[in-house]
Amino acid sequence: MKIITNNKKAFFDYQVLDTLEAGIVLTGDEVKSLRAGNVNLVGSFATIHNNELFLLNCHISPYAQAYKKDDLDSKKTRKLLVKRREIERLVGDVSCKGVTLVPLKLYFNERGRVKVQIGLCKHRNAAGKKNLLKERDIKRETSREMKDYRTG
Repeated sequence: MKIITNNKKAFFDYQVLDTLEAGIVLTGDEVKSLRAGNVNLVGSFATIHNNELFLLNCHISPYAQAYKKDDLDSKKTRKLLVKRREIERLVGDVSCKGVTLVPLKLYFNERGRVKVQIGLCKHRNAAGKKNLLKERDIKRETSREMKDYRTG
């Protein structure tokens, strides 16, 4: 599995409740652009429309050597490939208040297919973000102290 990009902002802004792997419908130029790493997941989200799952606001830059370099297509809506049962489960989960579908990771699987890891997320408030930063600082300090204690 070769990771193309992670959505670090999503892990800070949201609390991930569950994850789901989905395929994505792309053109050949978009896949080549992904291999070059020209993608940004910040601000993107998934939505369900007519019992189909779509990825919105995912920015894939146009491939440099492509014949048709159209920058308008860089943020187009892309269809995600998920089984019907999973979509039905997601419809029930998303109908709950405050739950969103956010792409967490974009990667190539073992067969070379592009996959998206979608997270069922709940938005964190400002106090939750502050507590998260505080916990990280405490964890970093304790590991630093333990490292000094072991070496000293």
